[in-house]
Amino acid sequence: MSGQKDQAAGKADNDGPASEFLTFVLGDEHYAIDIMAVKEIRGYESVTKIAKAPAYIKGVINLRGDIVPIVDLRIKFDVGEATYNEFTIVIVLQINERMVGIVVDSVSDVIALTASQRRPPPEFGVAFDSRFLMGLAKVSGRMVILVNIEALVTSSELGLVDAALKKMES
Repeated sequence: MSGQKDQAAGKADNDGPASEFLTFVLGDEHYAIDIMAVKEIRGYESVTKIAKAPAYIKGVINLRGDIVPIVDLRIKFDVGEATYNEFTIVIVLQINERMVGIVVDSVSDVIALTASQRRPPPEFGVAFDSRFLMGLAKVSGRMVILVNIEALVTSSELGLVDAALKKMES
């Protein structure tokens, strides 16, 4: 009996502790980001537009004194319809001392995943840019795409976090 307990404990040790992810929907797909990056979830509000910004950068909001850029992931990754109403959700993230808001269709749940529950990202087949994928996981019978939100937000493509902050992390 104690051999079975030791074996189960060994498996848990090898797998490591579970990490928590916030799941959300873009179009018909389910995505998840590390819950530790999430500062708050709020409704969409009007933004101050920035001249010559890409279409997926909707503008900025003033959130309790912080200027927060708002990125619509539906436009960035060409999934779903970019409508803005009382049901549109903004997930405010804290990445490298910088707050950024991402617009999503809806927020689903918080899930806990161990390393063994995650699969490597595919080379093709999803609308999301694979450079920003951590992997995939099957949750309640559906596939969830795990997003490396820090890599996305700090990418030179979005340019939302200063290069100096990125270098400090390295």
